[in-house]
Amino acid sequence: MPIMSKPDTLPVNHPEAIHRAATLIRSGGLIAFPTDTVYGIGVSAFQTDAVERLYRVKGRSPKKAIPILLGDTEIAEQITTPLSPIVKKLTEKFWPGPLTLVLPLLSSLPENLSPTPTIGLRVPDHEFTRELLRQTGPLAATSANLSGEPSALSAYEVQAQLGGRVDLILDGGKSPGGLASTVLNCTGENPAVLREGPLSWEDIQAVLIDPLS
Repeated sequence: MPIMSKPDTLPVNHPEAIHRAATLIRSGGLIAFPTDTVYGIGVSAFQTDAVERLYRVKGRSPKKAIPILLGDTEIAEQITTPLSPIVKKLTEKFWPGPLTLVLPLLSSLPENLSPTPTIGLRVPDHEFTRELLRQTGPLAATSANLSGEPSALSAYEVQAQLGGRVDLILDGGKSPGGLASTVLNCTGENPAVLREGPLSWEDIQAVLIDPLS
């Protein structure tokens, strides 16, 4: 088995952290970073080769889509069709936050992002990572672990699982959430929970049925 080099690790409060990470992303690099849920690994959502590398590093089946993280809700228009009134309601209440919304994927995006014409989108509630996303643009991102292994909750755990497979690890301490986001499919007639996380179906339903929300 080849020995892999240890990736650079920078604390998120390092003055060069965002610049270094953004430069790597623009050149097709793969970085690990903290979020409000678990640590993630990501690449530019617009670079086909980088997305392919992400699948390889993760050991993820190409039959599974790679979600996309956004710095702000308005950036969703680069990825998906105009948001429906229901989806706008959900984003106003839960973004930034631990809710991934599955929406139609624009055909202009790399085909290997998803085996279907849909994609998961989320705005994380993590100040550093949102600022990073504003610098890099949308990131194709998934939890920073090998497929089938526990999600990484710290930079140390990322290093233990992924080692030299990533170009940079951004250390934001222990993840405050520790649970992967709730995933809600919004492409059908009615929203449906695909994975329950920090937000329950009851939390979501309360917003959908509230005429004042």
